Amino acid sequence: MATSSMSPSLYAAPAGLPDALSDEGPTGIEIILEAEAIEAPDAAGDMGDFDENLAEAMSESEMLSLSSELMDLFDQDVSSRKDWVEMYIKGMEVLGMKYEERTEPWAGACGVYSSILTEAAVRFQAETITETFPAAGPVKTEIVGAIDKLKEEAAERVRQDMNYQLTEVMQEFRPEHEKMLYGLGLSGSAFKKVYYDESKQRQVSIYVPSEDVIIPYGATDSFSAERVTHVMRKTPNEMRRLQVKGFYRNVDLGEARSFQTDIEKRKAEEQGYTITDDDRYQVLEIAVDTLLPGGDAFAGYDSPDDEDALACPYIITIDRGTHKVLAIRRKISGPAHALTVEALLKIVQE
Repeated sequence: MATSSMSPSLYAAPAGLPDALSDEGPTGIEIILEAEAIEAPDAAGDMGDFDENLAEAMSESEMLSLSSELMDLFDQDVSSRKDWVEMYIKGMEVLGMKYEERTEPWAGACGVYSSILTEAAVRFQAETITETFPAAGPVKTEIVGAIDKLKEEAAERVRQDMNYQLTEVMQEFRPEHEKMLYGLGLSGSAFKKVYYDESKQRQVSIYVPSEDVIIPYGATDSFSAERVTHVMRKTPNEMRRLQVKGFYRNVDLGEARSFQTDIEKRKAEEQGYTITDDDRYQVLEIAVDTLLPGGDAFAGYDSPDDEDALACPYIITIDRGTHKVLAIRRKISGPAHALTVEALLKIVQE
């Protein structure tokens, strides 16, 4: 037979609650069944090793097979957007930021483009930043349903805390947001990546240019895409730090190899530097629904050949130069939601 008893709280009630609720109200319940307490399960403990690096337990042959398959798909995705790349490059040529010495149609012909496109992008950026990042802060709250004093006070606390996080704690938020707006005006699309940074011990928000996000041509949006690849660049020191922390496998990657796209070459010409100066590693972070060669007991299959095997979402990180798999981690949902359970729990706890 189950019995229950209620005990007063060990901690003070949150600020803003009426005194009538905080004095003697029931705040904790202990359920006893046959003299044994039933405790709520620990959410983090039930997750097990959900966020572990699965590549650590895979054989080299399995990782090579997975890497080869994903690299082929990545190359197909890059090839499928050649028309967009060519259009983007032509657009960069008419920004009016570069003077050309011309000999055609005659020597000394004008080599200046109108700067109207650049002016339009800057004006779009200036007008949009004032709307999305006003002086009072970018976060506004709205109460759904009946409005009372408690809800208004809670909404105000949420607004103040989130604005503090975005303006004071996440110092890169506004600069990255401004860069994103400028890129959005030029290319027509831009991406922002928000994730938990282990080295900074906080959430980080960065701008990702559209040329660094590779999505299959037939996808209508990033949420429903079968895979999304983020092309990242990391210095040797950054790579080593991530390997020492255990975020990536501790494997020898040799010297960093340089990969240049037509867009990168054009940007280098416009900004006056040589692309060969880049000694960073190129890392592909691929969010994809797939079946692992060695199976995944957590996902309910021991082999991709199982009849009941269903492709599950993973984040697979590959060094582009060596094709070595650096990390394989499970995901909560589809390719666009690359937030691991561990990161989510840390955000909630903060």
